[in-house]
Amino acid sequence: MNPRIAFIAAPLLTLAYGVIRILDGLDGSRGPGLAWTTGHLAFIAAMGLFVYVFWQMRRMAGGNALSTVIAVIATAGALALATQFTIDVVAGLLSVDNLSMSLLTREIRDTPGVTLAAYDIGPYLFYVGQFALVVQLAVMRRIKVWTPLLVLCDLIMPNIDKDLIPLGAILLLVSFASISHRATSAASRPAPSATEPIPTLV
Repeated sequence: MNPRIAFIAAPLLTLAYGVIRILDGLDGSRGPGLAWTTGHLAFIAAMGLFVYVFWQMRRMAGGNALSTVIAVIATAGALALATQFTIDVVAGLLSVDNLSMSLLTREIRDTPGVTLAAYDIGPYLFYVGQFALVVQLAVMRRIKVWTPLLVLCDLIMPNIDKDLIPLGAILLLVSFASISHRATSAASRPAPSATEPIPTLV
Protein backbone atom coordinates (compact mmCIF):
# COMPACT_ATOMS: atom_id res chain seq x y z
CA MET A 1 0.00 0.00 0.00
CA ASN A 2 1.16 3.52 -0.74
CA PRO A 3 1.75 5.06 2.72
CA ARG A 4 0.11 8.29 1.61
CA ILE A 5 -3.19 6.48 1.08
CA ALA A 6 -3.22 5.21 4.67
CA PHE A 7 -2.19 8.56 6.13
CA ILE A 8 -5.02 10.31 4.31
CA ALA A 9 -7.70 7.61 4.56
CA ALA A 10 -7.35 7.03 8.32
CA PRO A 11 -8.43 10.56 9.36
CA LEU A 12 -11.01 10.68 6.55
CA LEU A 13 -12.68 7.53 7.86
CA THR A 14 -12.57 9.00 11.37
CA LEU A 15 -14.19 12.14 9.97
CA ALA A 16 -16.88 10.00 8.34
CA TYR A 17 -17.59 8.29 11.64
CA GLY A 18 -17.86 11.63 13.44
CA VAL A 19 -20.28 13.08 10.89
CA ILE A 20 -22.42 9.93 10.76
CA ARG A 21 -22.51 9.86 14.56
CA ILE A 22 -23.91 13.41 14.66
CA LEU A 23 -26.51 12.61 12.00
CA ASP A 24 -27.50 9.42 13.81
CA GLY A 25 -28.23 11.42 16.96
CA LEU A 26 -30.49 14.01 15.37
CA ASP A 27 -33.56 12.04 16.43
CA GLY A 28 -32.45 12.01 20.06
CA SER A 29 -30.85 8.56 20.20
CA ARG A 30 -28.04 6.69 18.48
CA GLY A 31 -28.44 3.19 17.08
CA PRO A 32 -29.28 0.60 16.21
CA GLY A 33 -29.64 0.96 12.47
CA LEU A 34 -27.82 1.66 9.23
CA ALA A 35 -26.17 4.86 10.41
CA TRP A 36 -24.92 3.22 13.62
CA THR A 37 -23.46 0.24 11.76
CA THR A 38 -21.98 2.26 8.89
CA GLY A 39 -20.32 4.77 11.18
CA HIS A 40 -18.81 2.11 13.40
CA LEU A 41 -17.53 0.09 10.42
CA ALA A 42 -15.86 3.25 9.10
CA PHE A 43 -14.10 3.70 12.44
CA ILE A 44 -12.99 0.05 12.56
CA ALA A 45 -11.54 0.44 9.07
CA ALA A 46 -9.75 3.57 10.27
CA MET A 47 -8.16 1.59 13.09
CA GLY A 48 -6.76 -0.90 10.60
CA LEU A 49 -5.18 1.94 8.64
CA PHE A 50 -3.86 3.57 11.82
CA VAL A 51 -1.95 0.37 12.59
CA TYR A 52 -0.29 0.61 9.17
CA VAL A 53 0.44 4.31 9.83
CA PHE A 54 2.04 3.58 13.20
CA TRP A 55 4.49 1.13 11.67
CA GLN A 56 5.29 3.57 8.89
CA MET A 57 6.08 6.13 11.58
CA ARG A 58 8.34 3.56 13.24
CA ARG A 59 10.15 3.14 9.93
CA MET A 60 10.53 6.91 9.65
CA ALA A 61 12.09 6.95 13.12
CA GLY A 62 14.71 4.45 11.98
CA GLY A 63 13.06 1.35 13.45
CA ASN A 64 14.90 1.76 16.76
CA ALA A 65 13.86 0.11 20.02
CA LEU A 66 11.94 3.13 21.31
CA SER A 67 9.87 3.57 18.15
CA THR A 68 9.17 -0.17 18.08
CA VAL A 69 7.87 -0.20 21.66
CA ILE A 70 5.71 2.86 21.00
CA ALA A 71 4.32 1.34 17.79
CA VAL A 72 3.40 -1.83 19.68
CA ILE A 73 1.63 0.24 22.36
CA ALA A 74 -0.27 2.27 19.74
CA THR A 75 -1.22 -0.90 17.85
CA ALA A 76 -2.56 -2.49 21.04
CA GLY A 77 -4.68 0.61 21.57
CA ALA A 78 -6.02 0.48 18.01
CA LEU A 79 -6.98 -3.17 18.50
CA ALA A 80 -8.73 -2.27 21.76
CA LEU A 81 -10.76 0.44 20.04
CA ALA A 82 -11.57 -1.89 17.14
CA THR A 83 -12.79 -4.45 19.67
CA GLN A 84 -14.95 -1.86 21.41
CA PHE A 85 -16.54 -0.76 18.15
CA THR A 86 -17.02 -4.35 17.01
CA ILE A 87 -18.98 -4.99 20.19
CA ASP A 88 -21.14 -1.97 19.35
CA VAL A 89 -21.74 -3.24 15.81
CA VAL A 90 -22.69 -6.73 17.00
CA ALA A 91 -24.98 -5.32 19.69
CA GLY A 92 -26.61 -3.05 17.13
CA LEU A 93 -27.22 -5.87 14.68
CA LEU A 94 -28.75 -8.09 17.38
CA SER A 95 -31.01 -5.42 18.89
CA VAL A 96 -34.31 -3.88 17.89
CA ASP A 97 -34.01 -0.62 19.81
CA ASN A 98 -31.56 1.53 21.75
CA LEU A 99 -32.52 0.10 25.14
CA SER A 100 -32.01 -3.54 24.14
CA MET A 101 -28.74 -2.57 22.47
CA SER A 102 -27.49 -0.88 25.63
CA LEU A 103 -28.45 -3.89 27.75
CA LEU A 104 -26.69 -6.29 25.39
CA THR A 105 -23.56 -4.11 25.33
CA ARG A 106 -23.56 -4.03 29.13
CA GLU A 107 -23.88 -7.82 29.21
CA ILE A 108 -20.87 -8.20 26.88
CA ARG A 109 -18.87 -5.72 28.93
CA ASP A 110 -19.51 -7.80 32.04
CA THR A 111 -17.37 -10.55 30.52
CA PRO A 112 -14.17 -10.69 32.62
CA GLY A 113 -11.40 -8.59 31.11
CA VAL A 114 -13.48 -7.00 28.36
CA THR A 115 -14.14 -3.68 30.12
CA LEU A 116 -10.53 -3.34 31.20
CA ALA A 117 -9.05 -4.17 27.80
CA ALA A 118 -11.55 -2.58 25.42
CA TYR A 119 -12.86 0.36 27.43
CA ASP A 120 -10.94 1.43 30.53
CA ILE A 121 -7.27 1.04 29.60
CA GLY A 122 -6.78 -0.32 26.07
CA PRO A 123 -8.09 2.68 24.07
CA TYR A 124 -5.80 5.12 25.88
CA LEU A 125 -2.81 3.20 24.55
CA PHE A 126 -3.91 4.30 21.07
CA TYR A 127 -3.85 7.99 21.99
CA VAL A 128 -0.64 7.85 24.02
CA GLY A 129 1.17 5.76 21.42
CA GLN A 130 0.07 7.89 18.49
CA PHE A 131 1.13 11.12 20.16
CA ALA A 132 4.43 9.63 21.34
CA LEU A 133 5.32 8.50 17.81
CA VAL A 134 4.62 11.93 16.37
CA VAL A 135 6.58 13.65 19.14
CA GLN A 136 9.52 11.32 18.56
CA LEU A 137 9.53 12.11 14.85
CA ALA A 138 9.34 15.84 15.57
CA VAL A 139 12.21 15.66 18.07
CA MET A 140 14.26 13.76 15.50
CA ARG A 141 13.30 16.43 12.94
CA ARG A 142 11.75 13.87 10.64
CA ILE A 143 8.53 15.92 10.46
CA LYS A 144 7.46 19.53 10.97
CA VAL A 145 7.63 20.75 14.58
CA TRP A 146 3.98 21.91 14.57
CA THR A 147 2.63 18.47 13.69
CA PRO A 148 2.40 17.13 17.29
CA LEU A 149 0.28 20.14 18.27
CA LEU A 150 -2.37 19.31 15.66
CA VAL A 151 -2.32 15.64 16.62
CA LEU A 152 -2.71 16.57 20.30
CA CYS A 153 -5.70 18.80 19.46
CA ASP A 154 -7.30 15.90 17.60
CA LEU A 155 -6.80 13.60 20.59
CA ILE A 156 -8.28 16.15 23.00
CA MET A 157 -11.37 17.02 20.96
CA PRO A 158 -13.46 13.89 21.77
CA ASN A 159 -12.78 14.37 25.49
CA ILE A 160 -14.24 17.88 25.30
CA ASP A 161 -17.28 16.85 23.27
CA LYS A 162 -17.68 13.85 20.99
CA ASP A 163 -19.45 16.09 18.49
CA LEU A 164 -16.02 17.67 17.92
CA ILE A 165 -14.68 14.42 16.43
CA PRO A 166 -15.07 15.76 12.84
CA LEU A 167 -13.09 18.90 13.68
CA GLY A 168 -10.36 16.84 15.32
CA ALA A 169 -10.25 14.54 12.29
CA ILE A 170 -9.73 17.53 10.00
CA LEU A 171 -6.78 18.69 12.14
CA LEU A 172 -5.39 15.16 12.03
CA LEU A 173 -5.81 15.09 8.26
CA VAL A 174 -3.70 18.25 7.95
CA SER A 175 -0.95 16.80 10.15
CA PHE A 176 -1.02 13.36 8.52
CA ALA A 177 -0.94 14.90 5.04
CA SER A 178 2.30 16.59 6.01
CA ILE A 179 3.74 13.39 7.49
CA SER A 180 2.70 11.36 4.44
CA HIS A 181 5.18 13.16 2.21
CA ARG A 182 8.06 11.99 4.40
CA ALA A 183 6.53 8.53 4.84
CA THR A 184 6.33 8.02 1.08
CA SER A 185 9.99 8.93 0.71
CA ALA A 186 10.98 6.61 3.58
CA ALA A 187 9.00 3.71 2.12
CA SER A 188 10.71 4.06 -1.27
CA ARG A 189 14.17 3.27 0.09
CA PRO A 190 15.63 0.45 2.24
CA ALA A 191 15.46 0.83 6.01
CA PRO A 192 18.57 2.72 7.20
CA SER A 193 21.34 0.94 9.05
CA ALA A 194 22.61 2.07 12.43
CA THR A 195 25.35 4.07 10.67
CA GLU A 196 23.05 5.58 8.04
CA PRO A 197 20.51 7.98 9.62
CA ILE A 198 17.45 9.27 7.78
CA PRO A 199 18.06 12.85 6.58
CA THR A 200 16.44 15.47 8.77
CA LEU A 201 14.22 18.32 7.71
CA VAL A 202 15.89 21.64 7.04
